[in-house]
Amino acid sequence: MGIRICDITQFYAPSGGGVKRYIDEKQEYIRQKGEDEHFLIIPGKKTCSFHDPPIHTFSIRSPFINQFSQHRILLNLSEAIDLLVDLKADIIEAGDPYQSAWLSLWVAKKLKVPVVGYYHSHFPDAYVRTYFGWKNSLLEKAFYSLSRWYAEEIYSQFDFTFVPTLSLLKLLRKWGVKNGVHVSLGVDVETFTPGPPNNQLCRLQLGIPEDAFLLLYVGRLAREKNIRLLIETFLYLQNYSSKKDYWLLIIGDGPLRKDVLKLKKDISRISWIPQIDSKRELADFYRSADLFIHPGIVETFGLVTIESQACGCPVIGFRGTHMESLVEEGLAEYWAERKDCYSLAKAVEKARSLDLRKIGVNLALKIRQKYSWKKTFEQLWSYYYEAISRPFIHKVKKRIVSF
Repeated sequence: MGIRICDITQFYAPSGGGVKRYIDEKQEYIRQKGEDEHFLIIPGKKTCSFHDPPIHTFSIRSPFINQFSQHRILLNLSEAIDLLVDLKADIIEAGDPYQSAWLSLWVAKKLKVPVVGYYHSHFPDAYVRTYFGWKNSLLEKAFYSLSRWYAEEIYSQFDFTFVPTLSLLKLLRKWGVKNGVHVSLGVDVETFTPGPPNNQLCRLQLGIPEDAFLLLYVGRLAREKNIRLLIETFLYLQNYSSKKDYWLLIIGDGPLRKDVLKLKKDISRISWIPQIDSKRELADFYRSADLFIHPGIVETFGLVTIESQACGCPVIGFRGTHMESLVEEGLAEYWAERKDCYSLAKAVEKARSLDLRKIGVNLALKIRQKYSWKKTFEQLWSYYYEAISRPFIHKVKKRIVSF
């Protein structure tokens, strides 16, 4: 017998991102499974709905967070509550820790159905510490402590909190989130696979020389993604490296697009693509690169690092992040120690001395064995069934009595 699943999130941006990929892949899994029904509630340009059974998407008219953001903020809470009540899902999943999470908890209590949450964003680091600049000031410490308390307060109320990495799960448990379970994200292993040793078509389209050492970044152009450090790293390589063949390809858009456009204007050896909708096309660009460079330090998982490795493109980033455990073939030992452009540039130079093509082949094999969306959702569904089968009374230690 099938189940009715409802996802609600403010992190779903039509232009892409990890949450959108997670939702899209979940919907594809449901189509192939052929038993269940899926409902998605998201903020959008206008209030409307799209139905392609068993998939149903409901968009609620919502404003952008700001003029630079790709994400919208859900303000019409009464509309969202009415939808959740009318849909009568067997289980609700909250994809962000803000308004949608609280109203999901309230509706779940009203309907006496389980509610789970996915920890897509490590917001105490991604927003609080990034905003204050990681300076460890008294004000930063106060806001960070408040965000830790908030994370424990909201996520402890779910039946389960899904966490993508073991290191982050350990941290949340230390903070007091005792209902956390490890559910890794996956990769489309049929699309993201190794290709020819050099995919010259992608380079040709962008005017990138065949002999250039191509660095690739895929992701939002936002402060929390450390985009300015990415730019500084490339400038350092351009100005001080003994190698003069570096080229940087950036795929993504966001608030810091002006910084990228300025760099592109000043330096000819940089290419920028604001958006790629096709997974197959994105896979081609992963294959065309020599090395994927990830400057972020606040990712919960780093889905692009898995996709890149699945295509045979090794990844360089910073040690001490939650992405480090995702790197195969011992490449983590080449990752940067300090969180600065000099250290990241040196890590790039060390990595390029390796046989990256040979490493890439082994990477792809290991990623294929360890990560797949099928494994992810089989595990997720087992927790769905467990939550649904539990008696409602005393399922969580706290529940909201009003909204």
